[in-house]
Order: sequence, then C-alpha cells, then structure tokens
Amino acid sequence: MQSFDFKCPTEVVFGRGAEEQVPEKLKAYGAKRILIVYGGGSVVRSGLLGRIECALTTAGLVFTSIGGVQPNPRVGLVREGVRRVLAHQLDFILAVGGGSVIDSAKAIAHGAANPDTDVWDFWCGRAQLTQSMPVGVVLTLAAAGSETSDSAVLTNEDTGKKQGLNSPLNRPVVAFLNPELTYSVPKHQLVAGSCDILMHTLERYFTAVKAVNAFTDMVAEALMRNVVTQLRVAVAHPDDYDARSELMWCGSVSHCNFTELGRCKDFACHRLGHELSGMFDVTHGDSLTTMWGWWAEYVYHDDVARFAHYAEAVWDVHEGTDEAKAKAGIAATVAFFREMGMPTCFSELGIGELNQVTIHNLADSFSAGGTKRVGSFHPIDKATAIEIYNLANH
Repeated sequence: MQSFDFKCPTEVVFGRGAEEQVPEKLKAYGAKRILIVYGGGSVVRSGLLGRIECALTTAGLVFTSIGGVQPNPRVGLVREGVRRVLAHQLDFILAVGGGSVIDSAKAIAHGAANPDTDVWDFWCGRAQLTQSMPVGVVLTLAAAGSETSDSAVLTNEDTGKKQGLNSPLNRPVVAFLNPELTYSVPKHQLVAGSCDILMHTLERYFTAVKAVNAFTDMVAEALMRNVVTQLRVAVAHPDDYDARSELMWCGSVSHCNFTELGRCKDFACHRLGHELSGMFDVTHGDSLTTMWGWWAEYVYHDDVARFAHYAEAVWDVHEGTDEAKAKAGIAATVAFFREMGMPTCFSELGIGELNQVTIHNLADSFSAGGTKRVGSFHPIDKATAIEIYNLANH
C-alpha cells in the first residue's frame, strides 16, 4: 500500500428523516443567521424548503434564501449570494439541493469570508483561498458527491469557462442524506448523476500510480459494480429505498477521496467534459459519458493490464488476452452508458458535429492556451485533446 494523507471532516447524518435534524446540528456548529441556497422549484414544490424554513424558525434561527442555482452553477449568482451574506451579517450557509447548489454554497462561503477578493479569482488561480465560512448540506440528488468532497466547480457565464477548485476548505461541516428526497428526481438526472459517481471513481482508478493498492482498488471496484446494479433497479423502481440509499452513499464515498488512497486523481476526462459544459451548457454527467469511451480508447495502451483488470473486476470479462479484455471492458462501460440513455458522442450530446475551429477552441481552453497538460494516467496536452475531441466528433 502506498502512502497517503486522508481527512474527511464532514459529519454525515444518513437515513429517513435526516433533514429533521438540521436545526439542532446547525446550532451545534454555531449557526445563528443562515443563508439557504437552492436551485429551481423542485424543493419548493416538494415542500422540502418550507419544512426546513419552518424548522429553523421554530428553533429560533434567522435565515434568508437565494434560489435559482442552475446546472453548471454560475459565478454571477454566487456574487449575489456573497452580497446577501455580508448585508445580513449571516454566519452559516445551508445548501438544499444537488451538486450545483452545494458548489454554489461553497463559493458563497469563500467569497463572504474574503470580501475584498472577487470569488472567481480563487477559481482561476489569481488568489489563494485561506479562509471560509461553515457550509451544511441537505442533499436531494445522488451525483456529484460535493456533500463530502474537497472540490467545487463554477462556470463564469461571461467567458464560458468552467473551472474546478480543490481545497480542504470546500468540505461541508455537516451533510444530511435522506434517500427518500431523491424519489422525485427525473430519470435523466438520476442516470446522469449516477454516471458522475462512476466517473469520479474511474478518474481515481486509472492514474499514474502503478503499484499495488489492493484494498483501495477493491473498494473502487465494489462501488462501481454496486452503482451499475442499483441504478438499474432505481430506473425500474424509482421509489426503491434500498437502491436509492446505495446510490446516495456511493456518491458520497466516490468523491471524498477514499477511493484514491495510495493513488491520485487524474480527472482529464472531467476537464474535457468541463469545456463542453462551459461552451454548450450541457449537463455535467452527459459531458462525461460523451468523452470517457474516447479518452479510454486513446490511452488504454499506456496500461493494458490495468484496463484488463478493470474489465474482469467490474464487468466480469474473463476471456481472451489482456488486450481483448481491455477493449471489452471499455465497450461494456460505453454500452452501459447507452443502456441508460446517456450520450457517447457529440451528436448524441445534442451539439452536432463540430467544425475544427470549435474543436481547437475547446482544446485551447482545456490546455490554457497550450501551456498545460492535464491528468496523470496519460497527460493530455492541446494536440492530444484535439485528437480525443475529434474521436467523439460524430
């Protein structure tokens, strides 16, 4: 086993009625004046937001709200949230929603704790994040894993740039996970979110570390097998509590860094997808399933044995040479994406076949104008990004 440093300080309250503990837990973390962050109308229509607001009022906690968070969360709304925190002298941020809402809440916390710095400066590297505010989460979608992760992603709507930020300060202090809150999630969001869970695990499974990390690998492989099994159940039976609970917990574990201990992150495929989301405003999970098969086809020769082991451990592929098994494992993954109705090329993503100017612009943004390589398994430069985008361009 390779050396690692692991800390995940988020308290997780899991199970039916978990959100009922919001007032007492927030008080325990020192909350008195709270900003509630949410997305569209689903938490309003379901009554969840109203129940939380009523519980906070009963507990004597003051709150104000900001809604309208969109997929691929925008920095403009974050800036408005920062202004509200400062104007009302709030001391705690509570996200009620999925990954985009949680990432927005994290960004608002960072901006409010550093009022002299524009929050986007942290995401683009112009400023170093050294302090933040406490964030809590009531999760409504099993997907991004942002409820336990050290990462947050924002989109600058003025430039079309989508960018991630990793920092220990991104960890929420507490997360409330009630699988029943995911019952009303539309099928495509359920599937796209679950594919994101798979991708968070794959991005840690295929890395530059070649040494044996048996337990980490077994955890990752079991998690991926479980997501495949439980997603099929959840699609067929949307109110199956066990399937929903398995997916929800897999989402949290997949992105808290536990499945990378002794390894490292790659996330080249995520970055390829981020450029598509930034330019075309496509769903995050859709961008990932569009790119993964082509990324894998391009890079698998770097470690055929690793891809063959993945095929055996996750997809029960046991016949043939390592080369044949590696290819079969990639094909099985892509076939599962298609089975779930997810896109696997640009036309299926809904953006059509792109011209070469657009392809080069995507690769230029991906590589910071050709100055950076992304990933560890097979570092991707601008020229390589162009080739992979072109593989998907049909």
